[in-house]
Amino acid sequence: MNPLLLTDGYKVDHRRQYPDGTTIVYSNWTPRKSRIETVDEVIFFGLQYFIKKYIIHDFEEDFFKKPKEEVIKKYSRRINNYLGENLVGTKHIEDLHDLGYIPMVFKALPEGASVPLRVPMFTMYNTIPEFFWLTNYFETLLSAVVWLPCNSATIAKEYRKVLDKYAAETSSVPEFVDWQAHDFSMRGMGGIEAALTSAAGHLLSFTGSDTIPAIDFLEEYYNANSDLELVAGSVAATEHSVMCMGTTEGEYETFKRLITEVYPKGIVSIVSDTWDLWKVLTDYLPRLKEEIVSREGKVVIRPDSGDPVDIICGNPNGKTEQEKKGVIELLWDVFGGTTNAKGFKELVPQIGAIYGDSITIARATQICERLKEKGFASTNVVLGIGSFTYQYNTRDTFGFAMKATYGEVNGEGRAIFKDPITDDGTKKSAKGLMKIDLIDGKYHLIDNVSWDEEKQGELKEVFRDGKLLVDQSLSEIRTRVKSEVSIEA
Repeated sequence: MNPLLLTDGYKVDHRRQYPDGTTIVYSNWTPRKSRIETVDEVIFFGLQYFIKKYIIHDFEEDFFKKPKEEVIKKYSRRINNYLGENLVGTKHIEDLHDLGYIPMVFKALPEGASVPLRVPMFTMYNTIPEFFWLTNYFETLLSAVVWLPCNSATIAKEYRKVLDKYAAETSSVPEFVDWQAHDFSMRGMGGIEAALTSAAGHLLSFTGSDTIPAIDFLEEYYNANSDLELVAGSVAATEHSVMCMGTTEGEYETFKRLITEVYPKGIVSIVSDTWDLWKVLTDYLPRLKEEIVSREGKVVIRPDSGDPVDIICGNPNGKTEQEKKGVIELLWDVFGGTTNAKGFKELVPQIGAIYGDSITIARATQICERLKEKGFASTNVVLGIGSFTYQYNTRDTFGFAMKATYGEVNGEGRAIFKDPITDDGTKKSAKGLMKIDLIDGKYHLIDNVSWDEEKQGELKEVFRDGKLLVDQSLSEIRTRVKSEVSIEA
C-alpha cells in the first residue's frame, strides 16, 4: 500500500489549510502523563523500527520505486472515492515522487533511555520548504506504531524492578531474573505488529519469550544477532490439548511419558491444571519424584487458572490443606531443597513452577511478597507476561502525542502551542523549538529556544533526507535500560 494512505482522512488536505507561505513545520513526540501511579518516566523505544520500516523501506518499495502514473492513479482514486468531489490535488504527491526521498529530519534521544513525562523523545521537521505538509502528515502513522513498544518496554522495566528487588532480598541466583518474566505477546495482542513490538519492548529487560518472530524483528531493525547473543529463548512446553488427549484416567502416564521418554533431559514445562492441580502435586509428583530428581534438567509445573497469588503462594482461607499451602510449598513438601545464605528456601534445581495467566505488576509484587513472608525465594517461580499486562494499555496510558510547536511562514518563525481552557493541563503543549539537556542523569526540556540552541543538547539527528544516520543495536539499548534500573530496598 502507498504509505501516504496510512493516515487519518483529515490529514490529506491539511497542506492547503496552513497559512500561505508556510515553509517549515516542526513537531515533537512526547509522553504527557502517566495512568500508572508509580511511573513518571517512560522508556523510549521503537522509532528506529518506524524509520527503517515505514520511512525508508515502505516508501522506497511502495512509492518511489513504483511508476509515478500508477502511484498517482491509485492515490487519486482512493481520495476521490473517499472524499467525493475535492480539491486535494495530486501535484504535491507527484513532486514528492519526483524528489525520490523523504525530506525530513528526525532528532531523537537514545532508544532505551528513560524519559520524564512532558519531555519530548524526538522531534521532526521538513528540510525542503514545499514539503512542510509532510511533518504532521506522519502524526497518524507514528501515533499508531510507536506508543506500544514504548509502553511495553516501560512496563517490562517495572516488572524488572520488582523482580530484581525481591531476588536481591531472597535469592541466591539474582541473575535468574533475566528469565523470570516470560513474554507471551504473540497470543492476545491486537495483531502481529503489536505482538512483535510488544515482545521486543519486553526483551529489553528480559530474555524469555514465546514470541519467536520478535527475534527476527530485533535482528532486522535493531542489529541483533542470535548466533552471537541471546536475543530470546524458551523451553519445551505442553498445552491443554496434549494433556486432554492423554485422558483423565491416563494423566499420570502422560506426565511420566513426558518426563522420562519425550524429554528425558532438559527443561520441560507441563500444564498441570487440566483437571486437578492438587492431585498432580500430591499424587503424581510424589510417585515420579525419583525420575524427576535424577533428570538432567528441570520439570516446570504450570498452573493456569484461579487467583495467581493464592495458587502459587497458598490461600490462608482455603478449604483444603493443599489450597492453604499453594504450589511452591507443596513442591517443597515433595522435593525439598536448600536454605540459602539469605535464609530463604530454594527448591531443588530439578523442579519449578510458572504461572502465566492474568499476571499484572501488582500480582507479581504480591506473589514475591507472599513467598518472602513464607520463607521462600522469589526465584522459585517464573511469571508469564502477556496480553493481560500489555494489551490492557493504550496510547493514553502515558498520554503520547505528536504536536507541532514551531513553524515558519514567509521566512518568519512562529512559536506555536496549544493550551485548551477546558483541559486539565494534560494537553498543554510546549512552545517553539526545543532543546533537551541532561542534568544529573535526568532529561530536562527547554522550549522556545533559537535554532542555534536547538542544534545543541541531547536530541541528535538519527535521520535526514532519506538516510538513517544512527543505527542502534539491541545490546546497547539493553545496556542503557539496565543501567537505569534502580532497586529500592
